[in-house]
Amino acid sequence: MLELVAGTLPRVAPCAWRSVTSRDISGWTSPRVCVGRVSLNTSFHRSVQQVPTITKQSKVLVAFPFDEHFQIECEAKGNPEPQFTWTKDDKPFDLSDPRVIVSNNSGTFRIPNEGHISHFQGRYRCFASNRLGAAMSEEMEFVVPNVPKFPKEKIEPLDVEEGDPVVLPCKPPAGLPPLHIYWMNIELEHIEQDERVYMSQQGDLYFANVEEKDSRSDYCCFAAFPRLRTIVQKMPMKLTVSSLKHNVSGPSTETGSKANSIKQRKPRLLLPAAERGPEHPVTVLRGDTLLLECFAEGLPTPQIEWKKVGSDLPKGRETKENFSKTLKIEKVSEEDRGRYRCTATNVLGSATHDFQVTVEEPPRWVKKPQSGVYSTGTSVILLCEADGEPKPTIRWRVNGLPIEENPFAGDVILPGEVSFTNLQPNHSAVYQCEASNAHGTILATANVDVIDIPPLIQTDDGEDYATVVGSGVSLHCDFFASPQAVVSWLRVEELRPVEGPRYHVYDNGTLQVSRATEEDAGSYTCWVENAKGKTAVTASLDVRKATTVRVSPENPRVPRGHTLELRCESRCDPRLAPSSTLAWSKDGEALRTNGSEDGRVVLDGARLTLSNVTPEDQGVYSCAARTALDSVADRTHVTVLDVPDPPENLRLSERQNRSVRLAWDAGDEHNSNITEYIVEFEGDKEAPGRWAALTSVGGAGTSVLLPLAPYVRYRFRVIAVNEVGRSRPSRPSDHHETPPAAPDKNPQHVRVQASQPKEMIIKWEPLKPMEQNGPGLEYRVAWRPQGAPAEWEEETVREHSLRVMTPAVYAPYDVQVQAVNRLGAGPEPRPVTLYSGEDYPDAAPVVQGVDVVNSTVVRVTWSPVPKDRVHGQLRGYQITWWRTRSLLDGRPLPKEASSLRFAGPRGSGMLPSLEAFSEFRLTVLAYNSKGAGPESEPYTFQTPEGVPEQPAFLKVVKVDRDGATVAWGLPEKLNGHLAGFLLQYQTINDTEEIGELRTVNLTGLAKPSWRLPGLHASTKYKLYLRACTARGCGKAVTEETATLGDGGEGTGTISEGGNATRQGRPLEALPAPGAAPVVHLLTKTWVDNNSIFEDVVEARGRESAGLYEDIATQGWFIGLMGAVAALTLVLLTVCFVKRNRGGKYSVKEKEDLHPDPEVQSGKDETFGDYSDSDEKPLRGSLRSLHRDAQATESADSLVQYGDGDHGLFSEDGSFIGAYAGSKEKGSAEGNGGSAATFPLRA
Repeated sequence: MLELVAGTLPRVAPCAWRSVTSRDISGWTSPRVCVGRVSLNTSFHRSVQQVPTITKQSKVLVAFPFDEHFQIECEAKGNPEPQFTWTKDDKPFDLSDPRVIVSNNSGTFRIPNEGHISHFQGRYRCFASNRLGAAMSEEMEFVVPNVPKFPKEKIEPLDVEEGDPVVLPCKPPAGLPPLHIYWMNIELEHIEQDERVYMSQQGDLYFANVEEKDSRSDYCCFAAFPRLRTIVQKMPMKLTVSSLKHNVSGPSTETGSKANSIKQRKPRLLLPAAERGPEHPVTVLRGDTLLLECFAEGLPTPQIEWKKVGSDLPKGRETKENFSKTLKIEKVSEEDRGRYRCTATNVLGSATHDFQVTVEEPPRWVKKPQSGVYSTGTSVILLCEADGEPKPTIRWRVNGLPIEENPFAGDVILPGEVSFTNLQPNHSAVYQCEASNAHGTILATANVDVIDIPPLIQTDDGEDYATVVGSGVSLHCDFFASPQAVVSWLRVEELRPVEGPRYHVYDNGTLQVSRATEEDAGSYTCWVENAKGKTAVTASLDVRKATTVRVSPENPRVPRGHTLELRCESRCDPRLAPSSTLAWSKDGEALRTNGSEDGRVVLDGARLTLSNVTPEDQGVYSCAARTALDSVADRTHVTVLDVPDPPENLRLSERQNRSVRLAWDAGDEHNSNITEYIVEFEGDKEAPGRWAALTSVGGAGTSVLLPLAPYVRYRFRVIAVNEVGRSRPSRPSDHHETPPAAPDKNPQHVRVQASQPKEMIIKWEPLKPMEQNGPGLEYRVAWRPQGAPAEWEEETVREHSLRVMTPAVYAPYDVQVQAVNRLGAGPEPRPVTLYSGEDYPDAAPVVQGVDVVNSTVVRVTWSPVPKDRVHGQLRGYQITWWRTRSLLDGRPLPKEASSLRFAGPRGSGMLPSLEAFSEFRLTVLAYNSKGAGPESEPYTFQTPEGVPEQPAFLKVVKVDRDGATVAWGLPEKLNGHLAGFLLQYQTINDTEEIGELRTVNLTGLAKPSWRLPGLHASTKYKLYLRACTARGCGKAVTEETATLGDGGEGTGTISEGGNATRQGRPLEALPAPGAAPVVHLLTKTWVDNNSIFEDVVEARGRESAGLYEDIATQGWFIGLMGAVAALTLVLLTVCFVKRNRGGKYSVKEKEDLHPDPEVQSGKDETFGDYSDSDEKPLRGSLRSLHRDAQATESADSLVQYGDGDHGLFSEDGSFIGAYAGSKEKGSAEGNGGSAATFPLRA
């Protein structure tokens, strides 16, 4: 028995697990079930006596000389154990011969190969007998072959004349078949066979007529016996062929023909031999191969033909071999009997021979007697019928002897049957029927056992079976009984017979349960009963949950080259989980667990990954989930998509001047429907090999009528398109040439290009080669003044441009361009309006005034130039200005002019980024496409005062307990008369709070320094200093300092302002280690175009918590100060270092920033194109307005006012944005270097 699952079912014997298929029971593949030993109701129990039955025997045994021994087998079963005897050539054979080795418990014996083997050659029979009867084996033949040899003989040379027939006999020696014969020379080269030379089935070599080249002295016949591993050779034969040329007189050119004519003769058959007569009989066994041969001598060499008299040769099974000298018919049947005729023919006549073919057959069984177990008093008929040709003879034997010698043989004995009407125990015997004819003997055995016993159940009691829901299972109850017994199955729990369409009891006692349910689980009892008694066994059935499996995705379609992952989801009964396995297969063949060799197929349990999918991966993929009880599979069909194969067989029809029909055959779609065909063409007017799309056709179409252009030699090709992509182009079609014609269209994009006044250079897009329609393409150009009654002037040119001189400047003209070739002109062209060349404007605008917007921006107005003085299309106006002197010191300045252009017809424009408190001069001019006209008279204007720039620096030069002395540098640009300075300060502590901002106005100072009194000791302050004019105060420069405690004195540090702030603060200004940086955004009001927000970094940390604590106020420290001056100096140094590393601090949110009084609205003003000369616009530079500022840092770089796409001007140059200074990060005030000199408030 097999242990199912550990801990769930006991070990049971002698069942074995196997799968029941459709051949077993129900026609549906059921899961693995437990089945017992095969036991029909005629199988014997081991305790029941039975007559002998031979189970194994030898047939034909050949004693090959290279074998060590030869074993003749005979085995039998029976109860009691049978005894064995042998006969040889129908005479008793003594197994006690010392040269024979007998096997124990069987009739098998061995004959050692010790040199006396020939003594044992003969026909053997084995007899197995016990007290109930004897069984006889079929006749066995032991063959001891001799070593074949050609006889030693002297072969006389054979001398013949050219043209004579010759037969070289072989006469091979007898030996163990098969026999193969070869004719070769002494060099082992085969003698060539043809229509003239033939080797017969018997091995003789025939010559229909010999030739001089047939002369040789080493014709050798070789006979090969492959089963004996032997080849023997006959003595060489010498054949000499004398030429007739030496015996015939006459010219040498006629000698050969005369010799041949002497020997010419009609055919004469050499095979079959003449002594057989015109016909002879041939016998062939059914199913064998029929070989008929026919060979004739004659000159010229006869040709052989075969036919079946009165019928046709069997088609498909007949072949003619050896130059038609052999007719071969395979698998002979009854229809092949009849007369076959061979005919040998040459120019002189013919010869025939007939073969009367008879098809015979060895004996074969029609009915064989059947063995059986019978009870006393029953009637039995043993039938025996055999067929064959000739009709077989039937003989009966009982216990190995002729039936006539047995006194209890039967009531009726006939050749075809033996019958019993009242069987008795003494009728138990071995009955054998033997059928014989000339082609063999067959033997059939029937055992008759007369027994009366109660049933014996051979299946063990208490067997356990298991299955899954929905599958079938067989519960076994193998038994032996005589007389016949009745089998019934009962449910132990219900004590009633099992009934219903799902249950079936077979004759051997097996109960088949189909489509099991969980209710079928339980115990069953098998009862077997006959007239002699009854007995029973029990069985247990366990029904478990069926295994399920699902493969996803379902029937995927994947493009070639992609990756596909298949997943197998399975569930099974928990008790079957340990035995559960998954197996993948493709198209029925199992996939290797380690995937493919190239790594594209990876199998990982429930996942199957196909990488770089190819068409070979297409197919049905199945995942099978197997357990100890069931097996279930799900499958999915993987379809690999690929681009289509190219269309094939392109053909042209319906050829016309302007069209042709193209048809093609679709290629393989590769599982994706073709959605479109793209037709491309190649024309001789384009570059060779250049293909262009002509049209497209829906996927269902395979032909299209193509529109063509004249005067082109075409070839076409087709590309198929599906959802994966495009196919390769098809092979090109044949050429198709269209005749020339007049142009179908005129040139497009007719335009003018003028570099001189009163000039028109007319240009157009030339026709493409495919549009020219014929040879000799030219262009007919016509023109006339627009609106004038004048006639058209025209000129024909080959190029695609024409220069025309006109009497007027910038005058409109109607222009036409028409294509013309040798076959005619194109359609009537439509006129286009073009203008003759422009000239420079000859009048200047008049400046009407300059309005000051603020200290850096002014608005200029002027009177436009009359239209007739522009002499072309007005492009706009240009303002040129330059600074003449500063109003602060009155010094004259060298001329550095800047320009700004304003597009379109207008009368005003704004000039930005001017120097405050300065005097300027400007001019205005008009310009067109030709260039600029004369400038206006210079106009002088002045800009008012502005606010100063940031002071150069702010430095704390001295600090004590209650005050600090500061010094500063003057601003680089005052932008007016300096009125004084504004100094502000406030406390900044270690908290987020800041002190009140206090202000000191400083005017009339003799030098740039000031002592700030009234400060608190040991307190940190932040200082702000601004320079002021009458217009207001500018940007502030800042500094931080801390007052000292008692007895201290120190100096401050210069703040990092201006451009230096943007470059990064010094290392000592970083927060101390461990400090926590805090960023505040403080709202600010507008001053000098500073950013609305600025960043303030406050560094805080525990290390600096006590940095500014008043150390000097501690009592112990005051005593120590007097005694240890050096220590005091060290402590002051530490405090100084820590103060410088403190970082930046927040400022008061409501800081008074003194708004710039010059801030005005510029929303409606406009600016033009800026340049530093009359002709060249200025891009991205402030040299003329702000010499020391870097262009990349300028808040009002003139890049913003130029012609480029800078986002501040509309197409007509109007201003659409506001100027603002660059945002400074990390300080509470703006950066003087980056502040805009032209602030605007939106």
